[in-house]
Amino acid sequence: MADDNTEQAEYWGASPSGAKWLTFEDRLDAAFAPVLDLVLDRAALGPGDRVLDIGCGTGASLIAAAQRVGPTGHVTGADISQQLVARAIDRVAAHGLEHIDIRLEDAQTATFPEQSYDALISRFGVMFFSDTVAAFANMAKALKPGATLTFAAWGPLGGNPWFKLPHLVAVERLGAMPKSDRNAPGPLAFHDAARISALLADAGLDHISVDAVDMRLTPPGTRAEAADLMTNVGPAARVMAHHSGTAADARAIAATVAAEIEAFEQDGAVLLPALINIYQARVPA
Repeated sequence: MADDNTEQAEYWGASPSGAKWLTFEDRLDAAFAPVLDLVLDRAALGPGDRVLDIGCGTGASLIAAAQRVGPTGHVTGADISQQLVARAIDRVAAHGLEHIDIRLEDAQTATFPEQSYDALISRFGVMFFSDTVAAFANMAKALKPGATLTFAAWGPLGGNPWFKLPHLVAVERLGAMPKSDRNAPGPLAFHDAARISALLADAGLDHISVDAVDMRLTPPGTRAEAADLMTNVGPAARVMAHHSGTAADARAIAATVAAEIEAFEQDGAVLLPALINIYQARVPA
């Protein structure tokens, strides 16, 4: 296996696809807020805890975790994307939170201070490693004995219209994509709970559990705005890029997605079903 994640660093750090997480930052944070709340609730962070946040992105999870651990605690964020880390630093500074530090790191190979953290958290940040076992073994070294890792990952495609609907609509309009391995590094790489649980055990972790949680994502705005977000970030965007789709294609795909998600609209808001795998594991005491 590769010993680093150079391709992921390039994708998230400099590509137009990675930059979309800056363009749509507020809307993505709002859509995924229930997932972050679930991670933090399951992690049961308390005042004074030292927390390692992997794949911290533009900083929403850092700020939320720091508020839970309070000024006597500390949160370290790590992300492989230079542009996302730069944005996170700005957001944290704007909130005046001094008990957060942020590192531009590949968590698979980073040298974190050993046995320093009480907990590890991640919202959609750990599915991209070239070597999952090596990555978790490395991160575990930073945690105190008995510390718990809590992270959210997407469940199977069929339970997540966030991915499935835009993909089907885009393929119907523009054509199929090359076959890919759904277990390869990427958003859906942790859909198979049994496979990932085995990899966590191989990394030396114990007390491994996974809970498949049915929940609702909360993309802000109208149904059309939610469809626009789903079209711009995710598989529809990849189909568009592969087939050199036009602005007219994007508008047509978004319009069809908007029609498809009408069933999920309640009182003018979109509540999009999602199946999220919440993993927990412990560093042996």
